[in-house]
Amino acid sequence: MKFAIIAAGQGSRLVQEGVESPKPLVDLDGRPMIKRLIDIFLASGAEEISIIVNEEMTEVREYLRSLTLPVPLHLTVKSTPSSMHSLYEVTKPWRGSGECKFIATTVDTIFRQADFEAYAGCFEAADSCGMMAVTSYIDDEKPLYVATDADMDITAFCDAARPDTKYVSAGIYGLTQTAFAVLDHCLETGVSHMRNFQRGLLQAGIGLKAYDLGKVIDVDHAGDIEKARKLISSYN
Repeated sequence: MKFAIIAAGQGSRLVQEGVESPKPLVDLDGRPMIKRLIDIFLASGAEEISIIVNEEMTEVREYLRSLTLPVPLHLTVKSTPSSMHSLYEVTKPWRGSGECKFIATTVDTIFRQADFEAYAGCFEAADSCGMMAVTSYIDDEKPLYVATDADMDITAFCDAARPDTKYVSAGIYGLTQTAFAVLDHCLETGVSHMRNFQRGLLQAGIGLKAYDLGKVIDVDHAGDIEKARKLISSYN
């Protein structure tokens, strides 16, 4: 299976709060958070890894180019207007390759490695066109609520909580090549933002499963760094 990291954001809030390192290089457990993700992908059976960083992240770009990995690493350097646009760019290496199953995640999404490995294995074995990681731990300024039925089929993506929204998006997207046509259509029609792309998947009739990944933390603020470190260390 293939894996992708979206790391094209500016990380401006961390900078404003005194964090000097670029977000992808923030040390969480003796490794930059982006290297931790790469290592988790490799442990999950990655065949290829694709990463996008913005044009200002020269330090991150140099770090990634210095790595020696046992699988191909595709690096895209491009500033994009949204994570949905970044998803389009980071999956370009896999267009036209026939059957394609991949998991994409934002760089600042922190979770327990064992939970992710179980999720990746479940998605790889499933015959569904998409499996989105979700969490019931809500600690986000603008969470995307995920409505599910009794079988964990996703029925809606909502900006506000409803009785059927036990979960929110964990920022981790398991998809197949069937998603490319929807992604292309979103770009062609001026749709933006990842949540609207996900709504487009449902509107196109692409069945999506939800997978409870347990506690997930987004590193958006300086205070989130310590929360992430505690989450990681609590399972060591």
